[in-house]
Amino acid sequence: MNKTTTTAQMVAELRDGMTIGIGGWGPRRKPMALIREILKSDLKDLTIVAYGGADVGMLCAAGKVKKLIFAFVSLDFIPLEPFFRQAREQGELELMEIDEGMLLLGLRAAAWGCPYIPTQVGLGTDVLTHNPDIQVIDSPYDDKEWVAMPALKLDAALVHVDHADERGVCQISGPDHYLDDWIVRAANKSYITCDKLVSSEHFYDRTAADKVFWERSLTTAVCEVPGGAHPTSCAPFYGIDNKHLLQYNKYAKEGGFSAYFAEFINNKSEQEYQANLGGIEAIRQIPNTRY
Repeated sequence: MNKTTTTAQMVAELRDGMTIGIGGWGPRRKPMALIREILKSDLKDLTIVAYGGADVGMLCAAGKVKKLIFAFVSLDFIPLEPFFRQAREQGELELMEIDEGMLLLGLRAAAWGCPYIPTQVGLGTDVLTHNPDIQVIDSPYDDKEWVAMPALKLDAALVHVDHADERGVCQISGPDHYLDDWIVRAANKSYITCDKLVSSEHFYDRTAADKVFWERSLTTAVCEVPGGAHPTSCAPFYGIDNKHLLQYNKYAKEGGFSAYFAEFINNKSEQEYQANLGGIEAIRQIPNTRY
C-alpha cells in the first residue's frame, strides 16, 4: 500500500473547526512544513492540542486557532513563545491549560476509547479553578476524590519523523519520541511528514524497527519533506535553529507576524522557504541539539 502524498493534499483533507493534535515538543521535531501549508490555507476555527512551540505561535498569530489545549508553549531559551503570548494577553483564545501529565492522560483516554481517566494530578490546584469543565469524582472503592481527565479525541494528528516508508511505517530516532504515539492513537487520521523516505527493507534491521512506535495502519498519509521540521530539530539530521528563532522572536516586537509570513512563507513553496535560509544543506549543518 502506497500512502505517499503531498503536504498540500494532506491539508486539503482538513476542515474548519477540526480538533488537531500536533506532535513534537516545544522547539523539537514539529511538523513545520505542514504548519506552513496550513498558514497558506483558508482553514480556521481550529482546536489545537499540543506541547507547543512555534507551531502553536504561528497558528495563533495567523488567526487559525479558536481553542488551545496545552501544557506549555515555549521555545526553550525563549520561555514563552512570543506570538502565543500576544494572543493570550489579548484574550483571543479559548484555553484549556493543564499539566503535562493530564494532557497525556487525555490522549490515552481517547486512544483507549474511554471517556476519562482518573488521576490525582490537578487536585488542590488552580488547574481545576481555571478549567471548570474538568470534573472531580468520588472513587467507588474508597473515600478519595479523583480528577476525571476527559478524553482528548482528535480529528487529525500532524507529526514529523526522521524516516518513513511508503506504507506508513514511521521511525523516530531521537532521544525521545515525546507523546507522538499517543497523539497518533488519539486521532481519527494521522498525517506524517518525514525527512527521509526509505524502502520497506530499511525496517528489517532491528535497530530501525525498535524505533517504530505505532502500527503503519494508523498512518493515513506520508510525505517526504527533507528539512520539514525547521526551525525545530529533527535528530539525527539537524538541531534547533536558535538563530532563526531569535529572528522570529524579533518579528513579534517589530513588524509582527504578517512581516515574518510575507518574508518566509506567503506564496512560497517549501523549497523556496528553505532556499531563503541557504537550502537543505544549510539546515543539515545546524548542530544536533544536546540534552
